[in-house]
Amino acid sequence: MSSMEEIVVTRREVSRREEVSFDDLGFGDFFSDHMLICEWEDRRWGTPKIIPRQPLAVDPAALGLHYGQSVFEGLKAYHGTRDGKIRLFRPERNAARLASSCERLCIPVIEASAFRQCVTGLVAAEVEWVPRARGEALYIRPMIFANEGHLAVRPATRYTFVIVAAPVGQYFARYNRALRLKAESTFTRAVPGGTGAAKTAGNYGATLRPMLDAGSAGFDQILWLDAHDHAFAEEAGQMNIFFRLRDEVVTPDLSGTILPGVTRESVLTMLEDWGIATSVRRISIAELAKASQDGTLLEIFGAGTAAVVVPIQSITFRDTVIQGRPGGSALLSERLCENLLAIQHGEAADPRGWTQLVETG
Repeated sequence: MSSMEEIVVTRREVSRREEVSFDDLGFGDFFSDHMLICEWEDRRWGTPKIIPRQPLAVDPAALGLHYGQSVFEGLKAYHGTRDGKIRLFRPERNAARLASSCERLCIPVIEASAFRQCVTGLVAAEVEWVPRARGEALYIRPMIFANEGHLAVRPATRYTFVIVAAPVGQYFARYNRALRLKAESTFTRAVPGGTGAAKTAGNYGATLRPMLDAGSAGFDQILWLDAHDHAFAEEAGQMNIFFRLRDEVVTPDLSGTILPGVTRESVLTMLEDWGIATSVRRISIAELAKASQDGTLLEIFGAGTAAVVVPIQSITFRDTVIQGRPGGSALLSERLCENLLAIQHGEAADPRGWTQLVETG
């Protein structure tokens, strides 16, 4: 689908915005007034509609519920701290990743132009829900799932595309410190040839048990390792991970088991612009442990849409604790986070055209 019909808008009579405390948003605790919905049937997408947020009617035999034919995305709309304009950050990358996820799960693709049309349409309708504070945003969650009621294991013939929005604070604000990670040596997030590079619901369901166990043991997140040997770093919870080794920043390569993060891509580009050497390659726990011991591992940080860029204090692998040692130097993670937020909130130049203004009428 390269384009959609004009969006039909039905507004809620009375907004619920006054019921929400924008001084204590949390992350995912509150939702805006409206949602966008569009149906795939008879081999085409229908008319997208913005309607008051409400429960969906789903067949109990829906293939998306039974066999996991479901994909989603996550991006944010930011309020300009200086000009008051609303900006999206690199929505074309989210559109491309959603299309890739759809192809992997045999779901009809929504082309980039239609994706942007729907996202900007909902954000324009919910402009009053975009938080004003720096570091906060309107989180946008597009999702497509198979809604055909059937019990055969096959791609569905009917799908629902829905977008909801939530005003959110900083994802890890409750910690107010660098994160502590457990390197998971038993459970596996993704395997070669699987769906690790797709943003699909099943990838996240499989992480819940080990994440709860890690939390009970006093950790904040998990460092996922490779499926074969449990020896190489892959992802940090729902973030991509970076290691600053002397004057080089290393991040695991996209081997098909790692989600290609939009923030990850942006961080690598910014580091290149700053003249900081980067390496995209496999990196083992053994190499990290040695670098931690000899002092050449200066910094560890994670990057993702929800988290932006966050420092990581330590990684525990069985009885080994891996830590960065920045010494007296400034944290690169802080510089990256500050520069990203400055671009996203319209405070700094955007030479690569990463932000897209939303016409709010």
